[in-house]
Order: sequence, then structure tokens, then C-alpha cells
Amino acid sequence: MEAYIGIDLGSTTTKAVVLDENMDVLGRGITNSRANYDTACKVAKYEALLAARFTLLQRGLASVVAAEARLGDFLGSLERSFRLGQFVEQLDDLEVTCLEKAKGGRFKGREEAIAEAIGAIFVTLRADAPALFARDARRKSDFFRDLAGSRFMAVGQETAKAAGLSYDLLLNIYDKAIIEVENRPPSGEIRDKLLRALDRLMELSPDLTDLVAEVATPVRRALDIPTEEMSVVGTGYGRVTLPFSKEHIRSEILCHGLGAHMMYPETRTVLDIGGQDTKAIQVDDKGIVENFQMNDRCAAGCGRYLGYIADEMNMGVHELGPLAMQATRSVRINSTCTVFAGAELRDRLALGEKREDIIAGLHRAIILRAMSIISRSGGVRDQFTFTGGVAKNEAAVKELRQLITENYGDVAININPDSIYTGALGAAAFARRAAGH
Repeated sequence: MEAYIGIDLGSTTTKAVVLDENMDVLGRGITNSRANYDTACKVAKYEALLAARFTLLQRGLASVVAAEARLGDFLGSLERSFRLGQFVEQLDDLEVTCLEKAKGGRFKGREEAIAEAIGAIFVTLRADAPALFARDARRKSDFFRDLAGSRFMAVGQETAKAAGLSYDLLLNIYDKAIIEVENRPPSGEIRDKLLRALDRLMELSPDLTDLVAEVATPVRRALDIPTEEMSVVGTGYGRVTLPFSKEHIRSEILCHGLGAHMMYPETRTVLDIGGQDTKAIQVDDKGIVENFQMNDRCAAGCGRYLGYIADEMNMGVHELGPLAMQATRSVRINSTCTVFAGAELRDRLALGEKREDIIAGLHRAIILRAMSIISRSGGVRDQFTFTGGVAKNEAAVKELRQLITENYGDVAININPDSIYTGALGAAAFARRAAGH
């Protein structure tokens, strides 16, 4: 299988897309960008190649498993088994790293007690791990740091007390170790890990025992299909850090324009609101950029701004949109400057304004700023495509639809569930072109 890979190294998240020789999307991967762009690049690529393997599995098993629902159940169970194995591997790495951090220095005389406490914590974490990946499990996050950290803190206090140690001491060791562990990209062959996940599957999902036996041979056959990485192209906020030659780096503008065209061939205007910038792009009928405008100087009105507001409100970013949708009015916000956002937010609350009305006003201010950038790029031409992480925010989408209708009339607005991958998709298409296709 030929694989053409695009990587969009954003300020908040890093995305990767794998295309095959027919320009079909085989897999997508996403991870936090962290401070280590090199690791983020490798993790996103790994996740995309893993998703590509599942696409090949689905294709290979479609003729074997007649019931689509049963096939979906099998593939979902196999992925959970894979994630469990990956999680336990990282737990092992984290334990070893914690033990290394607890040696010598200020820990002299307490090393044995600390080692025993750390060992006891990780015995519990491993025992709890299968429940995190059960069929009906609800996880607040899929990132290892979040999952391991919440369980470490839950178990660590009682363990520290029983061992006569300071909980803060154990937490300090964990904090130092997790930084190293999360910045180590996954190792090992995806094929081998999937085979181990298949062997483990009957333990996790005994109701699938007969199906596992039925598909074992075609699964191995599908996993034996070699993946040949023909070309990789990088783009995004951190693209200059990628270890690629200049020929394998493309601007965000070009990649988002082409990616939006691939999703919606009739697209003529593209708006991308990312973590650090907002881009308005005009493209022709081939996805070639004709004009563009970006926000200048700072990240005002971008994803980072919403993240700052969420922190001020002690909420998750994903909670802002639903809260704004509960508003009965939109409070006028004078500035979308991140520096002054907290002060204005507190002032509005002190004046008795409702949280949901303030957040609705913040969303409107962000989209008004985006509309100004669109206007400078040439306005909205049918069709219009909204991309980037903010495209998943229902309150932002609501304001955008309203303002576009008010200013440009009845325009088709495209918002794809996978719009956050638009830049990586365009980069993958450039990777295919770089390989001579």
C-alpha cells in the first residue's frame, strides 16, 4: 500500500492524514502539540498510520463478516484492546522513570520506602487499566498524561499515608517523570501490537470469541499488507521545526485552501480559525489560492483566546459553546485581546451579567473579527467552508451563519466533522504531488 502523509503542526494540536494512491483518506491522527514538536509530529503520524491499518482491516473483513454492526463491534473492541496494551506499556515506562527520579540526592535514606510506594501505586494502576478501556467506559480524556495522572493522584494519597511519606513528594516525582514519558513517541511495529491486541481480545470481550476465531486468518492477511511511505509533507504553525527539506514544507494557506477544495470542490472562500491565527482564503476551482488575509500581531480572537477564557471560568474549552448556546442575550464585548480578556470578563460578572450571556458575546466578538478578515480577503463567495478547531464550537458556528447571512445573503456554508484535519489533508495531497502523481 502506498501512503502519502500530510502533517499539520499546529500551536495547540498536531494532525496527520494518510492518503492512498487513489487520493482516498486511509487514516487520521491527532495529538497535543506540547512543547516538543518533534514528538507531536511522530505521535500524530503514528496515530494516522494506525487508523490506516483499521481502514484496511475494515476493507478486508467486509466480505467475511456479513453483519455491519458486528464488524463495527469487533473493530471497536480490537482498538480498545490495542489502546489498553499501549496504556500499560506507558505505565511500565512511567514506573521505571519514577523509580529513576527517586534515586539519591534528597531521597537518601527513604529510597526503599519510596520505591515500595511507587510499586504499590502502579500495581493498582495496572489492575484498574482494563476498566478504562471497557466497552461502555467513559473517559474524560484519551491522553495518557490525563488518564495516568488522575489515577495516580487518586491512589497516591492513601499509599503515601500508609507508607508514612509525603504525598507531595510522590506527586513531585510523578510530575518530573510524566514529562519525559509523554515526550517519548510510541515504539514498536503497529502490526505486531495489533496481533497482540487480537490475542488479548477474547479476555476483554468473551462474547466475541467465535467471531475472533472466524476472522483471525483474514485479520492477519490484512495486517501483512506492507505500508510504503512514498512522501511526507509538513505544514502548520510549527512547520519550520520539522526535520524535512524545503521541498517537503508547504504554507498553511496553500494546504488549507487545497484541503478545503478536496472536501468541497465547489469551495471558493475558506475561513480557518486555529489556535494562534485566523486565515481567510480565496481559492479557484482547482483549490489554488488566489488571495488571503490573516490576523496580524497576536492570537486575539483565535483558539488560544477561547482557551484563556475557559481557564478564567475554570471550564474546559469544549464547554464554552454549549454554555453560550444557553444565552438569552449577547453582551457586547469591547476587546478580543487575550491580555485584557480576564479583566473584562471579571468586570462583566461584577456588573451582574450572566456567564452564558458574556460567553455568547465573546463568541460574537471572535466571529466579528473573523468577518473583518474575510472582508479584507475579498468577501464571501459561494461556497464557503469553515475549518479549524473552532469549527466544532456550536456557538461560533451559530454566530458565523448569522453574520454571513446578514452580510452576504443565502450562501452555502460547509462544516465538515473532520475539518480540523483540513491542513493535514492538503499537505498529504502535496505529498502525493511531490511523489510525481
